[in-house]
Amino acid sequence: MKELVIISGKGGTGKTTITAALASLIENKVMADCDVDAADLHLIFKPTIERKIDFFGGKIASIRGKDCISCGKCIEVCQFNAISDDFTVDPISCEGCGVCVWFCPVDAIDFKEHLNGHLYVSDTRFGPFVHAKLGIAEENSGKLVTLVRKQAKEIAEKRNAQYIVIDGSPGVGCPVISSIAGSNAVLIVTEPTKSGVHDLQRVAQLSRGHFNILTFVCVNKYDLNEEITDNIEDYCLNNNLAFAGKIPYDVTITRAMVAGVNIFEYRSPVIEEAIRAMWSTIHRFL
Repeated sequence: MKELVIISGKGGTGKTTITAALASLIENKVMADCDVDAADLHLIFKPTIERKIDFFGGKIASIRGKDCISCGKCIEVCQFNAISDDFTVDPISCEGCGVCVWFCPVDAIDFKEHLNGHLYVSDTRFGPFVHAKLGIAEENSGKLVTLVRKQAKEIAEKRNAQYIVIDGSPGVGCPVISSIAGSNAVLIVTEPTKSGVHDLQRVAQLSRGHFNILTFVCVNKYDLNEEITDNIEDYCLNNNLAFAGKIPYDVTITRAMVAGVNIFEYRSPVIEEAIRAMWSTIHRFL
């Protein structure tokens, strides 16, 4: 079983679009959306939810008024101004650090698990799909990503699936690290712009440089600036990255997304050929 994670150095490069397209190409797989802060693969997959799991990723403090002696120690030590003068805790401001609990002289502060979001196990026209939704302004997205991957692996093992295909997060933060650590391969989707190149280099240093994961690079909308596309190919050649291919700009992709389908369902021979060639290169390596 191979785990392929599609990521990008910045948002808007077409990462989810390509992930959705691969769902039509790759057989015997389990799909997962680990971009839990802004999940959107479900908009194309239109999943039928089979199981919903609560995600408790952190804790929130609450002061028991009947036991509080109003000493003010909790207000003094809280670095997030989460405790008001009447000794109530603002759950939005509370970061769940537990310092107030530690310093309370009369143990008048409860520290209970907090519901941060939900994980879903679903069925789609492409097969099993694991996805999640983090609550508004909630933390611990890295933990939720780990749970999504764990659930996808369990399903893949039961079904004897050959691949787990993951839509990861953009950037180089905690959700990305949780998405790619221990995976078999990473596909970085970039675009031929200066910011695209800069963020490609950052995330490639993470996946290939730090984790030493087999890393592929795909340039989406490559014909918007073919000079930069050539520079990206050279960068891959000189930095032990596998150049998987390039996809031309086509408004058909936008129309497919608006229609809620992937590019193979909407039909665009030029884009389909480019994505097939890209997957052929990745499949050969794997």
